Amino acid sequence: MRAPLPPFNNITATQKVRAAEDAWNTRDPERVAGAYTPDCLWRNRSEFIHGRSEIVAFLTRKWEKELDYRLIKEVWAYTDNRIAVRFAYEWHDDSGQWYRSYGNENWEFDEQGYMKIRRASINDVPIREEERKFRWPLGPRPSDHVSLTELDL
Repeated sequence: MRAPLPPFNNITATQKVRAAEDAWNTRDPERVAGAYTPDCLWRNRSEFIHGRSEIVAFLTRKWEKELDYRLIKEVWAYTDNRIAVRFAYEWHDDSGQWYRSYGNENWEFDEQGYMKIRRASINDVPIREEERKFRWPLGPRPSDHVSLTELDL
């Protein structure tokens, strides 16, 4: 089992989203993939991914390109076994160009708390280094760091 389990309420949906954010901020593809069912389905931008092994391969490629990645996720809405999330993350490429990527995800969970469907729509916006808002040390966001709403993102 992967708590918290559906059906979700405001507290458990928020816990689920923060756990996902923390895992993604480790940039550890195996750790992230462990939150999904073995046969999960993803759409990430225009890429379609099926199962944990493809998630690991995708995330490995992603974090080879998206350097110094830092992410904030926030609950947008939830129902019994679904959560809608909005997020933003900052990263730079190997030339030093910084980006802020904005997006929305729709998640669906099985009864054991594993995500079985993830659909993500994402847009990248070039930013200057001085426009960055996510400046904590690499790894999970500190608990006292402001949210997307507080950052007006």
